[in-house]
Amino acid sequence: MTVRFLHLVRPFMAVLPEIAAPERRIPFRQKILWTSVTLFIFLVCSQIPLYGVLRSDTSDPMYWIRMILASNRGTLMEQGITPIITSGMIMQLLAAAEIIEVDHSVREDRALFNGASKLFAMLISFGQATVSVISGLYGQPAQLGLGVCILLVLQLFVASGILVVLLDELLQKGYGLGSGISLFIATNICENVIWKSFSPTTVNTGRGTEFEGAIIALFQLVLQRSDKMRALKHAFFRTQLPNIMNLLATVLVFGVVIYLQGFRVELPVKSNKYRGQQGTYAVKLFYTSNMPIMLQSGLVQHVLWISHLLFNRFPDNILIRLLGVWEPHEGSSQFFPTSGFVYYLTPPHSLNEALGDPIHFALYVALTLAACAFISKAWIDMSGSSPKQVAKQLKDQGMVLRGSRDGSSMYKELKRIIPTAAAFGGLCIGLLSVTADMLGAVGSGTGILLAVTIIYQYFEMFAREQAEMGKFDATIF
Repeated sequence: MTVRFLHLVRPFMAVLPEIAAPERRIPFRQKILWTSVTLFIFLVCSQIPLYGVLRSDTSDPMYWIRMILASNRGTLMEQGITPIITSGMIMQLLAAAEIIEVDHSVREDRALFNGASKLFAMLISFGQATVSVISGLYGQPAQLGLGVCILLVLQLFVASGILVVLLDELLQKGYGLGSGISLFIATNICENVIWKSFSPTTVNTGRGTEFEGAIIALFQLVLQRSDKMRALKHAFFRTQLPNIMNLLATVLVFGVVIYLQGFRVELPVKSNKYRGQQGTYAVKLFYTSNMPIMLQSGLVQHVLWISHLLFNRFPDNILIRLLGVWEPHEGSSQFFPTSGFVYYLTPPHSLNEALGDPIHFALYVALTLAACAFISKAWIDMSGSSPKQVAKQLKDQGMVLRGSRDGSSMYKELKRIIPTAAAFGGLCIGLLSVTADMLGAVGSGTGILLAVTIIYQYFEMFAREQAEMGKFDATIF
């Protein structure tokens, strides 16, 4: 008798922390409450500093990934949602490639699959915490001492390897709205946009003290300087701090993404079971939502993180230098890749830099668009939303295309539309991300796209919940 991979997880199921499923349907207002409590716990942990850190002024190896992984350096949320995202991605890929056998229609398989994802997230969190401490991210281990090193690893592991996993599971099991992953990502990105707009922190730029927040700085410069036109020009185009053009680019990307959310192809369907029952099945342009850019960014950021750590450890190794050479940017302590393979995975810092190195820009755009389109098309098979699987779901519900009597025409039509929508939608997501980066949108192009799509999903979720309550036009409270 062969042993399935998921059966190896069984001994750990009894010790893995778990949130019990609700025994009844949770009212909408209670879901709002649980979602708010979950978010509050996450935000508090994002402000509690790690105990035992000796230094935090070194180059940040997770600089590229913090925004989209809800991470805050030097706090309990140092890892953010990295472990749970990485674990989920690995498990989905293994299941899609049929390396592990899982039948999601079987309850035990679903439980074991979720348990394996949770176990891997905890192992990844522990491993990442150990590597970060040993590599000297918080100070040299010899200076920290064994006890402090162990304490740092435990803090990181408990926060991201256990607490974040449980908070996400709490929402996913129906106590709240959406998932913890989406909620934390959107909150982190929106918090960054608001801070860059209204930050009261002052910075000495060499030409005087200015507010960091772009909107506050606009009023400050216009009121304080005698030459109003030069003040406006500086507020709109200053380079060292957030400016008004960055905010306008952010608003533009928000609008374009929301506009494109409405593009869809609607297939007319009818029921074979109930005469007269008709409807439509919508295939959206963003059929795979934000998954292409999230997976592409996650993969790229992990490669950058590994390259950065290896270069700090072995700066003279020829193979490490081929992977990436890192140098500080404009006198800051933060390192950026300046050559090697990873250099072409990162966007130019500005439009002028893109024009100055067109090969870098062209390769970055080509790699990003190709990866997003490929991942989007591959994700439909991994997530159970391929034409064959969707046709089976509709057939099980007794739905067929209007004008046909069987499900064969439904499958043919879905096979014509869904792969095209997935690939083209992924291409559009990648193009919007690149455009947002070039325009200087606050929070990076990837971050803005994730925030918009998540907020739009929550809007649809609110609408569905209120419609089910029969109070579509009622207020939340």
